[in-house]
Amino acid sequence: MKKINKIFFNTVLSLTLLMSSCNFLDVTDYFEDTLHLDSVFQNKIYLEKYLWGAAALLPNESNIYEYAYCPGVLGSDEGYTMWEDYYAPQQFLIDQITADHLGTMNIWSNCYKVIRKANTILQRINECKDLKAQDKKEIVGYAHFMRGYAYYHLLLSYGPLLIAGDEVYNTSLAPEAYQKYRSTYDESVDYICDELELAATYMPAVVPINVYGRPTRNAVYGLIARLRVYAASPLFNGGTAARLYFSDFKRQSDNVNYISQQPDEKKWAIAAAACKRVMEMDFELHTVEASPTTPELPKGITYDPNYYKQWPEGAAGIDPYKSYAEMFNGETMAFKNKEFIFGRSSSYVKGMTKICFPIQFGGWNGYCVPQKIIDNYKMVDGNNINNSSSLYPYKETDFTTTDVSFSGYTIKPRVNSMYVNREPRFYASIGFSGCLWTMNSTTENGKFMQQVFYSVDGNAGKSATLATDSRSYPITGYVSKKYIHPDDAWGGANAYVLDKAFPIVRYADILLMYAECLNNLTQSHTIADAEGNNQTFSRDVNEMASAFNKVRYRAGLPGLRQEELASKDAFFEALKTERMIEFLHEGLRYYDIRRWGIVAEEEGEPIMGMDTEKTEKGGYFNRVICNYSTVRNRTFKPKMVLLPIDRQEIRRVTTLDQNPGWEK
Repeated sequence: MKKINKIFFNTVLSLTLLMSSCNFLDVTDYFEDTLHLDSVFQNKIYLEKYLWGAAALLPNESNIYEYAYCPGVLGSDEGYTMWEDYYAPQQFLIDQITADHLGTMNIWSNCYKVIRKANTILQRINECKDLKAQDKKEIVGYAHFMRGYAYYHLLLSYGPLLIAGDEVYNTSLAPEAYQKYRSTYDESVDYICDELELAATYMPAVVPINVYGRPTRNAVYGLIARLRVYAASPLFNGGTAARLYFSDFKRQSDNVNYISQQPDEKKWAIAAAACKRVMEMDFELHTVEASPTTPELPKGITYDPNYYKQWPEGAAGIDPYKSYAEMFNGETMAFKNKEFIFGRSSSYVKGMTKICFPIQFGGWNGYCVPQKIIDNYKMVDGNNINNSSSLYPYKETDFTTTDVSFSGYTIKPRVNSMYVNREPRFYASIGFSGCLWTMNSTTENGKFMQQVFYSVDGNAGKSATLATDSRSYPITGYVSKKYIHPDDAWGGANAYVLDKAFPIVRYADILLMYAECLNNLTQSHTIADAEGNNQTFSRDVNEMASAFNKVRYRAGLPGLRQEELASKDAFFEALKTERMIEFLHEGLRYYDIRRWGIVAEEEGEPIMGMDTEKTEKGGYFNRVICNYSTVRNRTFKPKMVLLPIDRQEIRRVTTLDQNPGWEK
């Protein structure tokens, strides 16, 4: 019955998402392409519907969990379920994805449909006589955006592009008409950035509230910054990883390497300039002013002289828990959030909170967070768990005996001390054994203000769920609560779940990428912007600290230590942890560990958690490798740095080289 209910829910959810997947481009009435194409360009209404109908084919950026368009969360080391037979991202890491079977991750065809529709618009827009100049400008801008954005998604999934240019290929041409070669990775990046830069010249800087999520000029600049950072990273810029994975990946037409085998430091400076452009715009980190329930900043911080200053120079005067949590859980209305450079309302994220909810409260109880993530959250004073201070020690040997409350969050008795005195982002993101689920919207007794326990004898542990589905419990002992509001409830009278927003690009990402770019510079580089103004970039530790520490301060933590700033390698270690925690379950880690060239190392670590086969007092709080077949069978193979291109596409276009390691 559990499986039937799950399939039914997913079917309904999929249909709902199909109807709302393109809401970021304001598709209120999906335009079926049944009208003769010549008629599309006869009036503005038909043309706009054709445009937004094309947008409906773009991937849903918030779809990074179960039926994801990319490996996303479950295809990386930051999330896991035992329902691997449902989800392509988990099949990816047990080597069950092939060029014939990509499941939901096969976006090739739809992205090229978007590109063809955009090309059609750009080729024929002058036929639409009732367009005003401003209407035409915006449609041209969005057509260029959609073309560039479709290629952006293709690049992230498949690497070097097959660029169609401005051609609108007739479907009835002879096979040889479609034979084209892939561009190199660098050529692909330049093409996308040029296309997005052009789109930005036509697009507005802001959009009305009623079409929140429609891309803006500033959103385009955020995407360009991310793409330039990825292109500068070792996997695609001649680093050890580029040589390891791509040394033999050459174009059949001229034997040119698809991925550069020689590092070019200037790419980091170009990326820094792209990030700096966004930093000079009207964006800021999301914060909530401190209140009487906000705890004082931890004492004893001496290495960061700015820590106790008022925000934004330091961490004082804001509530770090609410500042982080309310970005994601629905409390802050998305259109008011100045941190979201590009975001969207997401019925998908709203629906997928169900997978984390305890099963006795209407959830599926099966979305696991690995112990590695848990152990990388810092203590409240910024120390890691292996080097905690005497004021805020890390312990695993005892339990809370009274309520501990702060910022509206409560730690109840019977909570292991390992979950006490952790940084605010931990409580905003993680559900652990003994965690309180408030579920304030329901009025049914026994369905709100409940502690949830994941030991084998717990109310959400293995024994409690066997009658429903033997896999409906978090085998690691942790679930994600990042997108869950205190009012959210999936069961009980009057239960409801708040609407959610998903960040596609947010300001914290720009800040950390900017610091990363500067860290990789060994000399000064002068970069000219689009207006011809020169900016010089170097490894300026003050600039790095200024950008990086803002993210730390918002989380209530002190900034970087001097030794972390002094060393390129030490800074990178701090950056890896910061990005893992700050962007948990936002779909970025999958790309981060690849572009850095550390994917084999990170994915090679076993999935660990608490011993959910044991009782609370009989050994639950011990770290073990999760005892489940597909956990043990997870693997990383070199071919997995990119997805395979659908074999049918390779057969149609014989000049199309398959990605390394995948069968043609």
